[in-house]
Amino acid sequence: MLSPTEPIDTPVPLISVCVCTYKRPAFLDVLLRKLDQQVTNGLFRFAILIADNDANESARSIVESWAGRAAVPVSYIVEPRQNIAIARNASVATATGEFVAFIDDDEEPLGDWLHTLYQTLLKYRADGVLGPVLPKFEDNAPAWAVKGQVFQRPGFETGTAIPWKITGAGNVLLKREVLQELDGPFNPLLGAGGEDTDLFRRAMERGRVFVWSAEAVCYERVPPERTRISFQLRRALLRGKTAVRGHRASWSGIIKSAIAVPLYVVILPVCLVLGSHIFVTYLVRSFDHLGKVLASCGIDFAGDKYISS
Repeated sequence: MLSPTEPIDTPVPLISVCVCTYKRPAFLDVLLRKLDQQVTNGLFRFAILIADNDANESARSIVESWAGRAAVPVSYIVEPRQNIAIARNASVATATGEFVAFIDDDEEPLGDWLHTLYQTLLKYRADGVLGPVLPKFEDNAPAWAVKGQVFQRPGFETGTAIPWKITGAGNVLLKREVLQELDGPFNPLLGAGGEDTDLFRRAMERGRVFVWSAEAVCYERVPPERTRISFQLRRALLRGKTAVRGHRASWSGIIKSAIAVPLYVVILPVCLVLGSHIFVTYLVRSFDHLGKVLASCGIDFAGDKYISS
């Protein structure tokens, strides 16, 4: 029997930080540097797992370079089938430890990002924690992109239990058991997007609770191609389609979208007078609704390729 003064060895939890990447080695290099600088204060250990969704292994050289000099373990797997859900599943199947974190390859976390997610999960006894992803624009980004709401995402006070409709896997820490109890766990049929929201929906149906951490900030780099209006409109059509495919849109919701589309057409000229940032914001929203309507009619202008750049 241990005496009161004899220390008890408690295993330090392990977090697998999973990154799915596709042909963005320069962005991935920056992310790996940021991850290597994460503070833990001895509360946990973490390892980095890169799932390369490129059959040509464009990320291999960058990952191998970091594996030889990083302060934490860095591993690499290849999933040649280009499908974000399948790539995420491959990373989950390889991950170890009690917790799994996801971050996108074009994001840059603050130095205490992982530490903040972990502390929030413990404090609120949650099954997972999500944090904000804020846009990081190029110097020459158009005014509509910087001032508008196209790149803005919902935010909440720390500790708030969040609904599944606004979830995502770009900045999240989960108990690994949450992933183990779900089929997939990500649905390969949603390989063009929406696979993460669908996962949270199914987890919440099982009673799992996910909270927000306003301080666990990641910045998402916004390259010039993403600030093309045509890009944002195609992405909106894809979001609308995946919303229908991923059970986010009921028939009442589709009817509302069908009503919303002509209403947006009416107000768009007024929005243009108010400013380009307002006009583009509402134009993109109209295409979100249009995507739902078209998808419900079996019309597909967006295709099934995941739009990542």
